[in-house]
Amino acid sequence: MRVIPPSYEILDHLDEVSLAVRIESCGRICYKSEDKISEGSAEPFVRSIIKRGHNSVMEMAVITLMIEVESNSIVQQFFACLPKFLQVDRVQSKELLVTGSVRAFREVYAENPGVKLVKAITGFLAGRFPLLFDDLAPPHGWVRQSGVLVEEVGAEERDQLPAHLLARHRFVAVKFTVNRAVTHEIVRHRPCSFLQESQRYCRYSEEKFGSEVTFIKPMFYEGGSPEYGLWEEAMLDAERLYLKLLETSSPQAARTVLPNSCKTEIIVYANLLEWAHIFRQRTSQAAEPSMREVMIPLQADFAKKFQAVFQ
Repeated sequence: MRVIPPSYEILDHLDEVSLAVRIESCGRICYKSEDKISEGSAEPFVRSIIKRGHNSVMEMAVITLMIEVESNSIVQQFFACLPKFLQVDRVQSKELLVTGSVRAFREVYAENPGVKLVKAITGFLAGRFPLLFDDLAPPHGWVRQSGVLVEEVGAEERDQLPAHLLARHRFVAVKFTVNRAVTHEIVRHRPCSFLQESQRYCRYSEEKFGSEVTFIKPMFYEGGSPEYGLWEEAMLDAERLYLKLLETSSPQAARTVLPNSCKTEIIVYANLLEWAHIFRQRTSQAAEPSMREVMIPLQADFAKKFQAVFQ
């Protein structure tokens, strides 16, 4: 067995790569298949995800748009369709700032293909990111929608937004390496996107996992103490039984003997407004101590990176 401390990583380097590369980098955490990433692997990975309907993976990339319209009726029709999971701000009477994940934009079109502004947005995105949207094309192709101008907001321009808009339209992904008790609490937050290492598919007897189970060191017990000794004994027993079950069972069956102390990786993707809420909830004295162990230093890192919002 292997014991490691909890940790986190702010995945800001993914802001500098293409949406397809970003989606693959995040998506492969579920199966721990990062070793399959190569120079040309992103496109077939994304096509496979779309074909199989694994929509949660498509939440790991967001796009921000500035949209100008000629009439209020176009905006009113758009709001009437209640675009789910999009961040929408009316910055001028006929100007909208819209941010959403690839999944959100795809589903808004699937549910509202006749709404003029939705058609304009999706047509623009299909031209800009054909891999991610072109399968939605109507039979006669995308038709330019008069009275609507859609432009993508670049990263530098987005980061110059006023604090109240930056908080809503700036999304940040964080990868946590923690125990399963912590992730059980993290996934209760809304609205966030999550991708997590899957015990259902990961077979920890394989060489790439070291042929062993990895556990997170508990903060509650000092190494060498009687209590730590009991915890260690329990983990060794769980690992032994798990590896024995794998000889005749699938990973999804064998995992039923694994405890909360098992190491897992989870990517949490949310805007700064939601991160501020998470920090308020998970750094207080009432929060679970193992959660505070990672959230308090993470909050400090966010405060340095995004001073305009967190001050």
